[in-house]
Parts: sequence; structure tokens; C-alpha cells
Amino acid sequence: MPDREKLSADLTSLIRFATLMLRSGDAAFRVRQRTGELARAMGIEGFATRIALGSLLMAGRRGGTEITRAAEIAPIGVNAFRIGALEDVARAAGPGTSAAAIAQQLDAIERTTPLHPLLVTAIAVGAACGAFSYLNDGGPIEIFASALAGAIGQALRSALLMRRINQYATTALCAVVASGLYSLIVALLGQLGLPTPSHAAGFISSSLFLVPGFPLVAALLDLLQHQTEAAITRLAYGATLLLAGAFGLCTVASLAGLTAAPPPPLAESEATRLLLRALATAAGGCGFAILYNSTWRTAFAVAGLALIGNELRLGLHDAGLALAPATLIGAFAVGLLASFLQRHPQRGFGPRIVLTVPGIIIMVPGTFAFQAVVLFDEGQVIGALNAAVLGGFVVGAMALGLALARYATESEWLIES
Repeated sequence: MPDREKLSADLTSLIRFATLMLRSGDAAFRVRQRTGELARAMGIEGFATRIALGSLLMAGRRGGTEITRAAEIAPIGVNAFRIGALEDVARAAGPGTSAAAIAQQLDAIERTTPLHPLLVTAIAVGAACGAFSYLNDGGPIEIFASALAGAIGQALRSALLMRRINQYATTALCAVVASGLYSLIVALLGQLGLPTPSHAAGFISSSLFLVPGFPLVAALLDLLQHQTEAAITRLAYGATLLLAGAFGLCTVASLAGLTAAPPPPLAESEATRLLLRALATAAGGCGFAILYNSTWRTAFAVAGLALIGNELRLGLHDAGLALAPATLIGAFAVGLLASFLQRHPQRGFGPRIVLTVPGIIIMVPGTFAFQAVVLFDEGQVIGALNAAVLGGFVVGAMALGLALARYATESEWLIES
């Protein structure tokens, strides 16, 4: 094969590899790193790539021949299993790797169906939503209603996304359906004479599965690695998904006439609270790992990481530490533990990002989010902004905790080349 044709085939395989990684939700700095490893294994010189969320530009040189390739990325999503499989392709590549061999592996990865049936994923998400409700002081009614509404909302979202319905429209609709079902279930239970909850715990919890945790965390990591173009476009994507979900929640909150009153603390013993909190945290982490198409081994590992990190966070908060720094320490612990597991790839836990992101989603400040949505809907802008800023600090602490763990365990994050 002439040099130009061989280089063209190599770059075609590389850009396909990078496109699949980005569509699966991996961070741009990781895509650049893994693609560079493959390019060196294929003998490509002067390799360079420019990554944005919607497009990809790649150039390579071999001898006196230089070729540039471009590709579009959208639609994007999250597929933890695919991220791990693609990283394994780059990790296993050695000198003389051919474009045909890479293409064959990519074909096999693309043919892989989701690891979990829709029903299993919906049940896992419902359990995570119910667990999140409990962690935000929700009682039995809020837990049951948010779990059932979250499971149905996730089933609807999966069905819509499989039909390639616009992601923003899907997010807004599923927010309406999940929060609306929650409100309806609570109202029906109230008609049966059961006590009416404050809604602050369960309402947001029913739509927790819509939080774009992967793109938001990946965007911050990309910013810290100078992948600015990819980071900004990913932040815009994540923020737009958040806004779509918030508009759906506002619509239901207005129709249901909800107020921003915080839930009263649950009456339970210290031992019972610690045990149930640990179980809820583990269930939440495992549920989100299943949502992101992780293996059961990875899901159980995530459950353990979430349990340790969130128990540390809540314990520090109970001891008097403000929620944002407590959250940073909890996320830092999750990041450190994930780095330890990542040093043993043969155990099959998957890449670091598929351990850390679902491991910290349960730390999302649900009460602040609920107050911001309801107060904005009521026109109380100052109160809404106050709740949004407080919640924003906690979310920022989640991502920064993971970044600090990277600085502590990966030398290339501290030393710029």
C-alpha cells in the first residue's frame, strides 16, 4: 500500500476511535492521550488533534506525507463500558499496529449491546432516586414516590433516546413526567389519609437521573488540562441539559403549588440513621453506575466508593464543617480510592472516570436545587440565587475534590509539558 493510502487509512481509524470515545462521554484530555498512544503505535509522526464537543480535527505525518481528517461528534451520551473497552484498545496497542486491526476491534465494540436491560436500568435508577430522597431527609412517602417516579421517568428517557429524540426535549419531558408522577403519587397517598410531606426531598429526587454529571465533571477536568475548547462546549451542553430539566421541574412546581419549605429532620436513632444512610449511599452509587452502563463489578466498586466518600462528607458536616468543604473532602476521598483501583486494571473495574462520577452524584445538594427551582418560579429571585449559589459551591466542590485527587496521584497533572 502506498504511503499516502496507508497514512489515510491509519488516520481514518484514529479519528473513528476518538469519535467513539467522545460520544461515550470520555474527557477530551483522555481522548487526546489515548489517541496519541495509538498514533505512536501505528508509526505516525507529527500527530496533532483539535477536539471540540461537536467536531474533531486530526493531522498526522509519515515521511514526507501529511494528511488532515475531520469528523463530527454528535450525538453524545454516556457509556462506561464502551469507554473502558476503547481504552483497552489503546492500552494493548504495540508497535506495528495496523488500521485494519483497530477497525476490527472498533466494529466489535460498536456491536456490543447495553449490558443491562431497560427494566433493570429503570429499577436501579428508581432505587438511586429513592436513596437520594432519604439522604435529603425524605420520609417513607417521599422515598416511595420518588423511586417509582424516577424508575418510570428513566424508562421513558431510554425509550425516547433509542428513537434518537432530541436530548434537550427528552430531558424537559422526562423532568415533567417524573416530577409530575411524584406529585400525583403523593397527592393520591394524601387522599388515603397519609401525612403530606414537604416535597423538598422527593420532588428533586424523582428527576435526579437527569443530572448531567459526566459532562460537567469531564468539562472541569478538561479545563484543568488546557482543553479549553472542548471544556467550554461540554459545559454549555451540560448547562443546557440542566436548564431543560429545570424548566420541566418549574412547570410542575407551579402547577402543583409547591413551597420551598425544607423537610423536617427524621426521628430515628443515631445507629439507625448511620446504617440507613450507608445503605442509601451505596444504593445510589450502584444505581448510577448501572445507568451509565457499567459492569456489575464496577457498580459494586462504585457503591463502596460512594459509601466511604459520602459517609465521610456527612460525618464532617454533622461535626460542624460547612457542606461545601465537607463535600470537597468526600469527593477527594472517592478520587483517591478510584486512583488506587485504577492501578490494577486487570481487576476489571474500568477507567477512573467511570468510578468517580457515579460515586459522587449522590452528593448533589438536592434541597438547594429544589429551593432554587421553586423560588425562581415564585419570582423570589434573591432567595433563588442564594440557594443556587450555595448549591453551585457544593457541586463545584464535588468536581474539585476529584481534580485534587488527580493532582495527588498523577504526576502529569502537576507538571505541564
